Amino acid sequence: MALRLFIRDHPARALAVVTETHALVFRHGASPSSQDQGNVPLPRNQASKCLVEFSETVDLSDYRVLRASGVHGILGLINIGSDLFLCIISNAVRVATVRGDETVQQILSVDFYCLNSSDYDPERYQELDPYLADTNNYHSHNLGYGDETAPEHPCQELKGILSTGTFYYSVDFDLTNRLQDRLSEESAFDIDSLDEGYLWNQYMIDPLIKYRARLAQKEKEALDSTRILTSAIRGFVSTITIPPSAAPIKSIKTNLPSALTVISRLSCRRAGTRFYSRGLDDDGNVANFVETESIFWHPTGLCFSYAQVRGSVPLFWEQAAGLLPGQQKIQITRSPEATQPAFNKHFESLEVDYGTVHILNLLSESKPGEAELTARYRYHVRHSPLTRQVDTLGVPESRLLDVQFDFHAETRGGDYEAASTVKRLIQDRADSFAYFLCEQAPIRDRKTSPARATVISQQEGVFRTNCLDCLDRTNLIQTILSKMAMELFLHQRGERATPDFWTRHSSLWADNGDALSKIYAGTGALKSSFTRHGKMGFAGALADARKSATRLYMNNFVDKGRQNTIDMLLGRLMTQSPVHVYDPIANYVNTELEKRLDEYSTSDKIAMWVGTFNVNGKGDGVQHDLRPWLCPEMNQARPLPDIVAVGFQEIVELSPQQIMSTDPVRRGAWEQAVMKTLNENARRASSEEYVLLRSGQLVGTALMVIVKQGALKRLKNVEGSVKKTGMSGMAGNKGAVAIRMDYANTRLCFVTAHLAAGFANYEERNRDYRTIIHGLHFQRNRSIEDHDAIIWAGDFNYRIGLSDEKVRRLAKAGDLDTLYQNDQLNLQMVAGRTFPYYSESRLTFMPTYKYTIGTDHYDSSEKARIPAWCDRLLRKGNILKQIDYATAPLRFSDHRPVFGTFQCTISIIDEPNKERLSREIYAQRKADIDGITAQAPIEDADDQDLIGYDPISPDLPPASSARRKWWLDGGLPSRSNLSAPNQKSLLNSRRPNNPFTPTNEPDWVMVPKGQPVEPIPTVTNGGRSGNAGASAVAPSKPPGLFPVGNSRIQPTPSSMKEGPRIGSRSSGPAAKSSSRLEIPRKPAPPVPKKPHLLSSPGNSDVSLIVTPGAVSTNSAKILDSKAPVAVPPTHVRTNAEERVPPLAQRRGKPPGVGAQFAVGASEEARPPLPPRTNTNPQALSALMDDDEKSASAIPCLQPQSRS
Repeated sequence: MALRLFIRDHPARALAVVTETHALVFRHGASPSSQDQGNVPLPRNQASKCLVEFSETVDLSDYRVLRASGVHGILGLINIGSDLFLCIISNAVRVATVRGDETVQQILSVDFYCLNSSDYDPERYQELDPYLADTNNYHSHNLGYGDETAPEHPCQELKGILSTGTFYYSVDFDLTNRLQDRLSEESAFDIDSLDEGYLWNQYMIDPLIKYRARLAQKEKEALDSTRILTSAIRGFVSTITIPPSAAPIKSIKTNLPSALTVISRLSCRRAGTRFYSRGLDDDGNVANFVETESIFWHPTGLCFSYAQVRGSVPLFWEQAAGLLPGQQKIQITRSPEATQPAFNKHFESLEVDYGTVHILNLLSESKPGEAELTARYRYHVRHSPLTRQVDTLGVPESRLLDVQFDFHAETRGGDYEAASTVKRLIQDRADSFAYFLCEQAPIRDRKTSPARATVISQQEGVFRTNCLDCLDRTNLIQTILSKMAMELFLHQRGERATPDFWTRHSSLWADNGDALSKIYAGTGALKSSFTRHGKMGFAGALADARKSATRLYMNNFVDKGRQNTIDMLLGRLMTQSPVHVYDPIANYVNTELEKRLDEYSTSDKIAMWVGTFNVNGKGDGVQHDLRPWLCPEMNQARPLPDIVAVGFQEIVELSPQQIMSTDPVRRGAWEQAVMKTLNENARRASSEEYVLLRSGQLVGTALMVIVKQGALKRLKNVEGSVKKTGMSGMAGNKGAVAIRMDYANTRLCFVTAHLAAGFANYEERNRDYRTIIHGLHFQRNRSIEDHDAIIWAGDFNYRIGLSDEKVRRLAKAGDLDTLYQNDQLNLQMVAGRTFPYYSESRLTFMPTYKYTIGTDHYDSSEKARIPAWCDRLLRKGNILKQIDYATAPLRFSDHRPVFGTFQCTISIIDEPNKERLSREIYAQRKADIDGITAQAPIEDADDQDLIGYDPISPDLPPASSARRKWWLDGGLPSRSNLSAPNQKSLLNSRRPNNPFTPTNEPDWVMVPKGQPVEPIPTVTNGGRSGNAGASAVAPSKPPGLFPVGNSRIQPTPSSMKEGPRIGSRSSGPAAKSSSRLEIPRKPAPPVPKKPHLLSSPGNSDVSLIVTPGAVSTNSAKILDSKAPVAVPPTHVRTNAEERVPPLAQRRGKPPGVGAQFAVGASEEARPPLPPRTNTNPQALSALMDDDEKSASAIPCLQPQSRS
């Protein structure tokens, strides 16, 4: 899809990336602290703000074209100093076609456009010279910019490194993951599937990824379809086309060419240059870590993939650069004890991602520095928990293996052909690791006909190769490993490749070695002549000498600058600050939709039955009556379950011949038996029949999910997956089978597992759980934890940590509590070592293992297994409620079957109604914020001005911001928007001073006809009259005063426009009677907090409005007196009047509780204190300092300054 770049200069600068259907608009939101500071770096914890809007309709009348073509995507946003830049890909070329229509582009050049300044516009600069954009000179400070008068571009270094041709991206698939992990992805840019370890623009693109995640699903899909956002890797990607005559597969006739691709992904976790990035860090990341994947694609849809990794020696070590080879000393910087934890983290991460790890160490055993590293390497391997052998069926296995191959010793004298002798050391392991192979029908259009690949085999382990730099020696050995895997694949198909094919293969790997070497060391790889041609001649040796000399120069004089640029790109410099992307409308809409969930969603409760049974390989179990287990008579009034999930273990005998393969015949027999039992019971209950939704099997472990036929219309995205844990992940005698689904809008996942056996192997069982939870994935990289409700059912093999005699005695006595207190699973869960955040119902049944077959007696054989609750059900999710947890009396196995019934609350979303509501909220919000979006001028805007003005709680007013205050509106002071019910009503002065004190007193009192209506005098300082020169008379209570019938007055539109002036006072002669100041104003926003009340006491020309609660002392005397009410002199304030909202709005108090009024004033014009008598100046000064004790010295102000 063609992209264009537009820019708007006035009234506010903005950039728009436009497609044929949509536009993505960027605006810079200046931080107050960064304004008028020039190019000063922001604090690291302060984000530079950017407003973003993605829309179908954008008015481009104020924009001009900046780039009509040559926009291939956006790499992200980056803040340099106080300037914010948008990075776009300005030139790219296709370099690879992986599978049919999966293409990869190489980035040749990028451009940075400033969002907040025109100083760096392209008109002032020339384009970067492509002939200078290589690794050797992109560090120059004057690279390719011809205008010497223009300021130095802050992104010059970044533009150089991104234009070196070492960055790649794809708009067709996720390039950050290998084929085995991304087989069935639906989106090329999914935040849940991108591997951040290989995402080199992660720092720049992360704000936009988060913005994308907040969009509604429809807008998210539209944004993905535009291909604007781009995920880039660094390394090497290239495809060589194999003509039919040279194709290694001859059995399938086709006239179409094949494709051989190599993809190398360089990790950005510990990225850097040769001598500035060595060894390991505390998070387990190593320098120069590269995952290289060889992919062979045949036009018939057959696809082969083989992955291997390289990385620096995982120790804490350094090596200083030097002009002479002898000066480059290796120094190990940490003790073995301090290194082991980080070493373990590194290999545990590899084991989770790839399975068994086989180390291939190529370091010399004779060179002092390398020999020291080798000795320490071996030490840590021996002390790694992954090397502990697990005895499975008599075969000892470990998940971490190592082989030492002294490359220099083996190839002494330049005989690099001797490097192939490494095959004899690793051949067996290479065969066991296998490779990934899938097959799919050819497709013409991925969008209309998504790929449905069938997995034939998976790679079960990985070789980790290293030398000192992981460049020259490593690349040659990895070429041999790639050839070995390809030969194994062809041999198993009865094929054999031609010499022409292997020549192309070697040439591709030589290019890969050169590219990776340029990134890390600054030059191409040594020994690449042998890799490419299979021999080393004089020209090759001379080329290696030239490369070595160039490396010395680069490492000593250039690499420091290159390292700084890499750190800047990855956001690691202390002077860098992140970018905060804010969408002023989408965020609000999503928040409101969550609040109003009930308006477009409903919930329903479904019943589920989940069970597990280790049948001990008894195939004749299908002939037994399974109704006591599958159809228990728990409560006849309950409806039959909507979902039935049945887990089996050991449906086949786990012999050495069967643990490496899966036989579906036995599973099919159990499926028939289960379906027959369920449907017979459904017919007896006159219920609808059940259908098998999906089943899965891993050797002897099987899982079946069966649903009622009527539930099929609510089910979607049903997927299955397996994970091996037996024999270090190579065998399926232990492992897990999982099935997930979307039931309406609720995500459910069922897992059955068979964990490691053995009384004392609880740590192995914990490790099996972690392997499953991290290694088992569904499509789109979903994991088990990515679900609303999860139920595990299986033979977890956790035992009871007591002696056999004591367990049997307690079981016979029925003391299940004591047994459970010593249960290994219970103890490990309490300690947080396994199944974190999972729950298990109370165990009310006897231990389920091990019984003498056909009886209810525990094992009486010579082994005398200790009884244990091996078979368990665990749940996770607050929408689950477990009802039953019991066993069934089936005796043909040494285990007892376990089952549980559950009630699950599912959510059903009315998508059309949700879409309609979303549009309404969006339109209303756009009007409320007065068009403040990414396209609108907001010179003085701050994020707080855009977030919203609705209260966080119905009984609280909204928050204020720098532009809007609840006590100000349009620059006018606040005032009351309440009016009396009628002209004969007065405020009730008997109400307590504290507006939050419960009272039965009404807000208003009414004077009958004939009684003069006079305002209540304003009282200050403990009941004194507001007029300092007149004595307050205590008149008698006027006859006939009574409460107004409806004292709970709510503001009306008319009352909000004009309100009475109540409680004002003045000593001026012009104010002899009460007056009303009527100024037309729009309604004031609600009140979230109290304003500042006090100012300098020197200004006495501005009166102070006091809440009526403060007049309670004297007002009570007035109303109790029979004398007429005295009318004190009043004064109309000369300054702007304050608007006071009703108390019910201001303090969240129920209407009618009090009608007092708050006092508000802006920061610029705060009302001063009037003259007071008998007021302690020290107390007043302390009150200005907001001290509670001093504030109590002025009682009449307590309700205003203290709540």
